[in-house]
Amino acid sequence: MKALRLERWQSDPVLTEVAEPRPGPGQVVVRVGAAGACHSDLHLIREFGPGQVPFEPPFTLGHENAGWIHELGPGVTDVEVGQAVAVYGPWGCGTCARCRLGIEQYCENRAGGSLAPGLGGDGGMAELLLVPSTRHLIPLPAGLDPVTAAPLTDAALTPYHAIRRSWPTLFPGATAVVIGIGGLGHLAVQILRATTAARVIAVDTRAEALALAERAGADHTLTAGADTAQAIRELTDGRGADVIFDCVGNAHTVTLGAAASRMMGDLTIIGLGGGALPVRFGAVPHELSVQTTYWGSRPELEEVLDLAARGRLHAEITTFPLDDAAEAYRRLEAGEITGRAVIVPA
Repeated sequence: MKALRLERWQSDPVLTEVAEPRPGPGQVVVRVGAAGACHSDLHLIREFGPGQVPFEPPFTLGHENAGWIHELGPGVTDVEVGQAVAVYGPWGCGTCARCRLGIEQYCENRAGGSLAPGLGGDGGMAELLLVPSTRHLIPLPAGLDPVTAAPLTDAALTPYHAIRRSWPTLFPGATAVVIGIGGLGHLAVQILRATTAARVIAVDTRAEALALAERAGADHTLTAGADTAQAIRELTDGRGADVIFDCVGNAHTVTLGAAASRMMGDLTIIGLGGGALPVRFGAVPHELSVQTTYWGSRPELEEVLDLAARGRLHAEITTFPLDDAAEAYRRLEAGEITGRAVIVPA
């Protein structure tokens, strides 16, 4: 079968032929309906090298996946062939305290788990995907198909997890800022509108991204620049934003986040841009909580899919056939994708 694989670090992925997977006991093979192309894949492809992460190439890309059950391994009885499913991407050990709560992205026993699809393990940019346990599969609710569901498994789940942990702060009269209206950011705006009463300000450098933020429901949009923090303070009567979600995470955006935050606010760095923020007395607003987050939990993915099935959440996507998957990454790297690129193997 065809698969888009990273053969070695700091090289372009290649479309090649690989053997079809066969399920062992407790395992399932999913026929891939769609796989999202994530900006974090570009960090993986371009920046990582030997020994920097606990896995090595070669492997098939694609950690945002949905499709249909294709083949069951021995002993599998809780899913059926042909059933439409989303694949929960963080694959932990399944037995530690975090995994038992469904928070497998924070597994405390990585050596006892499986390599996540597209992140060391073979992912969904192929015709078939081997899933090691049915606990990683979530049946798609009525109204969702794999193409619309696949990007939600990360591009929506990641900001949902970040926003959910700040729900107590996002009361009526509060202000939330989303920096970076790309694959994650445009969904973050929708999640804020669907689950909180906060006013939403969207920030980006690109006019088309700000137009997407307006369609997603942002109350205000701002072009990123030297005076953006001041503009946010003017929109908040000088106080600053109660919560800021930085979906970029580079040096400029984390600095902006700190400068625009309200005292006792939250600054959550979601993006992998490599920016660092000095935290010392006087460097950030008093009692500002600064945190990073990673992906989200399995129960949260169920909540995300429910929101999408009810029309409260929708990913703006551009689809590509598997033969053009490398072109999707090229366009993503060039900043030519609005929303999310999604590979459709069929």
